[in-house]
Amino acid sequence: MATRSSDVSADTPPMFTPFSLRDLTLSNRVVVSPMCMYSADDLDGTPTDFHVVHLGSRAVGGVGLVFTEMTQISREGRISPGDAGIYDDKHIEPWKRVVDFVHNRSDAKIGMQLGHAGRKACEPIAWLRDTPLTDEEKWEVVAPSAIPFGPGSEMPREMNQGDIAKVIDDFVSGAERANKAGFDIIELHGGHGYLLSSFISPLSNKRTDKYGGSLENRMRLPLEVFRAVRAVWPEEKPISCRISAVDWDDHGNQIEDGIEVARMFKQAGLDIIDVSSGNVTSVRRPVTPGLFQTPFSEAIREAVGMPTMTVGNIATPEQINGVIAEGRADLCCVAKGHLFDPYFVRHAARALGYDLKWPKQYPAAAMFNPEPKEVR
Repeated sequence: MATRSSDVSADTPPMFTPFSLRDLTLSNRVVVSPMCMYSADDLDGTPTDFHVVHLGSRAVGGVGLVFTEMTQISREGRISPGDAGIYDDKHIEPWKRVVDFVHNRSDAKIGMQLGHAGRKACEPIAWLRDTPLTDEEKWEVVAPSAIPFGPGSEMPREMNQGDIAKVIDDFVSGAERANKAGFDIIELHGGHGYLLSSFISPLSNKRTDKYGGSLENRMRLPLEVFRAVRAVWPEEKPISCRISAVDWDDHGNQIEDGIEVARMFKQAGLDIIDVSSGNVTSVRRPVTPGLFQTPFSEAIREAVGMPTMTVGNIATPEQINGVIAEGRADLCCVAKGHLFDPYFVRHAARALGYDLKWPKQYPAAAMFNPEPKEVR
């Protein structure tokens, strides 16, 4: 677990204390959560100027770590034709351009979330969801079992051993390309009903072979993927995994299962676990006010003794400071807040009276008063 560094003032707000995993040290505890952007304009996974600006602006905005969207490890693993990818060597240099901007123009670190959509694949781009893909545009969908994600979803084909071997190879190749692009950390997406998540959940995994049945069996593929990726990812760089700690269904995984999932990952050598929940079926998780997912992070952190990230409804610096100070998580992932305000962290520092230096190009921002007492 992280401890406050001896060179950090006791007056430093918890959210602005550094945090280390292996050789990676983050300047603060705020993370830009992975968010799908559907903006690979070539419809073949290549990031564009949009990704440089989108991720670069949030890095300049003061976060400790910025994650890419779930970046697909194969063409068939895409959610939509607009998904960003890391399944071709042509993707390395455009991603390196994003990484180099973040490293050269900010104090932030940058991670890539690797994923495969599984039975949630083959959907139109988000803002075109009312325009279904044509038969010519569709591709084959695979999953642990031949169960569609929901009404209107494509029927997946149950994966065979060859499909499973390919998925492992694709995750490995994706990690190798991410390293060539210079990413500081990678995260496996094992939550939200995507491929690895759908193996973990009994709601979507009805297999009768060694990849189905008990939780240990359902975790077989995620752990095989992790071990294969860890073997090629540099020793000094950490790996995270996002999970759905609970399925929000009486017949699905409960928090006790989420704790065991985290324990298995820790025993395999995972550095930190990103604790989310739900979205494993088309029945959405309940709309709950407050930090409704932080109790899952806290339970896993306490029971398993491994660092965690928490996500969900985090909107204020006071919430982040409370989560960190109370040991409920080690990092706080902010998604919608960073869409609303790319400078969320710098504005939080201002509100807390913490002296977070502005970039050298923006010194006048420190003197700006957004709430003048007198307006003419």
